Amino acid sequence: MTTARTLTVPAPAPEAAMNYFGAELAFEVDPDDLVRDLEAGQTDGYVIVETRAEEAYAQARIPGAINLPYRDMTPESTAHLDNRLVYVCYCESINCNAATKGALKLAELGFKVKRLSGGITAWIAAGYPVEGETAGETAGQTTGIRCAC
Repeated sequence: MTTARTLTVPAPAPEAAMNYFGAELAFEVDPDDLVRDLEAGQTDGYVIVETRAEEAYAQARIPGAINLPYRDMTPESTAHLDNRLVYVCYCESINCNAATKGALKLAELGFKVKRLSGGITAWIAAGYPVEGETAGETAGQTTGIRCAC
């Protein structure tokens, strides 16, 4: 009997899966959970951070997001941030790592962080609202959104 490709590497024990997936969820939030929080007004405890360049932030951003390009993160540029909050970093998409770089820098500076899965392209593709210069043009489409990190 041939083993299915899917099972060539056996699934982990439930305890290992709990540790792995629990850790993954500790590091990331998905667009659906974030938009539900925003719609419910549940924004206490976290700040949404656009980690791409200023021009990308001006073009299209998640409502309420602040712009803090990862390249500009220093102790001085983050001195105004509250270290009791969680900073949810996002960038363009899974093809861009500005959110990962931003989350790493913020963590190195002593802040608690998460990353938004899929970035703003996943956010827009899901039909969620955006602010910015192209907000009306981006409804449901990610054309023109670029890395800009």
